[in-house]
Amino acid sequence: MPRDTASIAPRRQSRAAASPESRPPALTSTPAWPPERRLLAWLHRMAGAPAIRLQLWDGSVTGPDQAPYTVTIADRGALYQLLRSPNIAFGDLYASGRITVSGALDAFLIQLYPALAKGAASRPGWLARLWRDPDRQGASEQDARLNIHHHYDLGNDFYRLWLDSAAMQYTCAYYEETDYSLEQAQLSKLEHVCRKLCLKPGQTVIEAGCGWGGLARYMARHYGVRVKAFNISPEQIRWARERAQEEGLADRVEYIEDDYRNIGRNIGHSTSMSTRAMTRCDAFVSVGMLEHVGPANYASLGQAINRVLKPEGIGLIHTIGRNRAAPVNGWIEKRIFPGCHVPGPVELMQLFEESDLSVLDMENLRLHYARTLRHWRERFLSHRQQVSAEYDETFVRAWDLYLAGSVAGFTTGTMQLFQVVFAPAASNRIPQNRRHMYRHSALASGANAVEAKP
Repeated sequence: MPRDTASIAPRRQSRAAASPESRPPALTSTPAWPPERRLLAWLHRMAGAPAIRLQLWDGSVTGPDQAPYTVTIADRGALYQLLRSPNIAFGDLYASGRITVSGALDAFLIQLYPALAKGAASRPGWLARLWRDPDRQGASEQDARLNIHHHYDLGNDFYRLWLDSAAMQYTCAYYEETDYSLEQAQLSKLEHVCRKLCLKPGQTVIEAGCGWGGLARYMARHYGVRVKAFNISPEQIRWARERAQEEGLADRVEYIEDDYRNIGRNIGHSTSMSTRAMTRCDAFVSVGMLEHVGPANYASLGQAINRVLKPEGIGLIHTIGRNRAAPVNGWIEKRIFPGCHVPGPVELMQLFEESDLSVLDMENLRLHYARTLRHWRERFLSHRQQVSAEYDETFVRAWDLYLAGSVAGFTTGTMQLFQVVFAPAASNRIPQNRRHMYRHSALASGANAVEAKP
């Protein structure tokens, strides 16, 4: 997708006006054939027989009479697309308006997901193979740049509409208190990460996948450390450098546009990648990047960590996960996050096992992410008109489905959020307990000073 939202808007609006799929088609009186009605009932059974009604374009219905939600399939072609590849087709058809859902979208998906899991367990083998999502195990460096460009370079103004105004965090917040705002919870998350890393003034930190740089600036300001933060999104790097300059942190935070696989290759000498020589670090942190790495590249990430982390250093990986290994939903992987892979616990442990890194602590923040996503979606929808004007209504519906589906995934336990603290295997300079993480409120340490204004 193009990086610049100003240039994308006219082209998208022109295409939307010319495309009939950008407008929800009206239901027709063209009758469905009897085999199509039977296929609809079969589809409902294969989906685990949820308490949801499925309705065809002529009003034919299957499912419980008193179901709280009705999914309407607006034309014959949409039905056959759904039958061939439901995991991809549902998202495309919903985005184009050829499938509609009555009632709250997130609540509908929360109702649907457990039924889908039950249905998947009883499907015949041929159907499971036909409907199986492709499993992406990792991208090359070149493909990784294209994947990141697709999602993160939509334009900083787009993300500023609905992310927090405190530190532009596009990862799970930490609701230490239930009444926290999104801004408070994101700053609380940054503090939580810093405490887990046991940061001290004068230390050096390397961050892989820094987003818009909020964590790096927070660490430098509140903990007096120096940070080298890596990212391959030009849009995010440009924003982060500007913020560091404005906040007087450019001498302590360096944002480097490069792939995680190249971290530490220049230890001891300067290169064009960095204005200062790379040195070993006291702490290594990666928040929300591992999903883009994939198991095939875990060894490369482990090698990068071992190149730069001091023998007595400490590290943290923050990643979306799941309870068991499975491919990412085909529509999410194709349309929203190309190349992504969400690890199960066994897959995740391979990163540390194969790199001789000891796991010290693992925390699951699943419900914190469900609440984060609800906040994001509320803000996104509050700007619906503006986003539709910049892009089009198909884009709005697609992103609403992505956010609502993510709310449902974390609410139902389909998705998890893991924070793993680790250290080199031979290190004995490790925390003896967890008091340093919970000694007082994360927001009581000065973290309530908002870092960035919208």
